Amino acid sequence: MTLPLAGGTAVVTGASRGIGRAIALRLAGAGAELALWARDAEDLAVVVGEIEVRGGRARAQIVDVSDPRAVTEAAAIVRATMPPVRIVVNNAGSVIRKPTATLTDADWRSVMAVNLDGTFYVTRAFLADLTRAGGRIINISSIAGRQGTPLLAAYCAAKHGVVGFTRALAEELCAAKVSVNAICPGSVDTAMLREGMPDASPDMSPDDIARTALFLACEAPEALTGTCIDVFG
Repeated sequence: MTLPLAGGTAVVTGASRGIGRAIALRLAGAGAELALWARDAEDLAVVVGEIEVRGGRARAQIVDVSDPRAVTEAAAIVRATMPPVRIVVNNAGSVIRKPTATLTDADWRSVMAVNLDGTFYVTRAFLADLTRAGGRIINISSIAGRQGTPLLAAYCAAKHGVVGFTRALAEELCAAKVSVNAICPGSVDTAMLREGMPDASPDMSPDDIARTALFLACEAPEALTGTCIDVFG
């Protein structure tokens, strides 16, 4: 039986743990070859091993998505050494939780750089590939991209930006048959949540989000684009 994503590459950022890891495992199980991007080589190697032991194929790349040159160089390697890129999952994220009055310029820039700039840089790097393949872009936003949350002004602004970017790009790429959608998770049990919001009570696992990403990657109709799917436990 041919798996639905066989013959193509899926690029997943922030793939070393949490939601990114869970999405990578789901996409690999559906037949995609994985380009796993993150900054932690040791954790990435673990995910590659998990995919390979299940019969999948994956390549780890150490990439800082906030660095446009690094993104361009990593994309060129994927293009030269892997099957055609058909799926891009922009999952890399970071959060800083503090009162807005105490946010420094560096705090603000760092949150925007990973969550919003990185989504743009990675998407731009693969647009030509996705247009040729009629591919799919899946952006991981957050419920914080739908509403305001105290002490998370920078994160909320960045994730609202991801939602706006998703909707605008979906309109732009509709004629090219490239679908662009976002997932806005609620409280998910991840290291980032525990580190950034230690008082949170997560009611979902990363795999809850991964199953939604898998739907968007290979089950959702082509016409489903520009949507932002809220996922709650």
